Amino acid sequence: MVDEAELLAELQRLRVRVPQLTGALAASVDGLVLAQDTPGVEPEGVAALTAAALGVAQRLADATAQGAFRELLVRGTEGYVATYAAGDTAVLTLLAEDRVNVGRLHLEGRRAGTRIGELVTTAARTEAAKESALRARGRARARTTPATPALPVRTPKTPVVPEQPNPQAGTAH
Repeated sequence: MVDEAELLAELQRLRVRVPQLTGALAASVDGLVLAQDTPGVEPEGVAALTAAALGVAQRLADATAQGAFRELLVRGTEGYVATYAAGDTAVLTLLAEDRVNVGRLHLEGRRAGTRIGELVTTAARTEAAKESALRARGRARARTTPATPALPVRTPKTPVVPEQPNPQAGTAH
């Protein structure tokens, strides 16, 4: 699991470097919020819309042979929404005032996207290593531990019956 505090700290450092940012959000590519600093904006809704826009942007990049998705910029009358790839499994979405220096927005957004991607990838690798170790430990335990505990085998005691002479054995007719 990604350390939300580390991601949030990265988002806050980004907002200090670009004062015209009004919000920053890190999300998984399928629209789950990983960390957010978006006052006045519904983060879950922005993350879901980012995932939808990401899908369209990826298809557009593929259809035009432009390569893998890197960033998306939307300009509205009141400002910008910029989305940057953050590794293979996350995205960074930034909200900025209309007066933002777009070059600075891209520079800092790309840097922060790279850093967030590293944090997410490191967390995923750590989690995978833990799961692998648990599975290996479980397999080792399964090989050394019998499925059912060994119980003492009880054999029923059968009474010893003395042989009885057969009256018809040994008589000739």
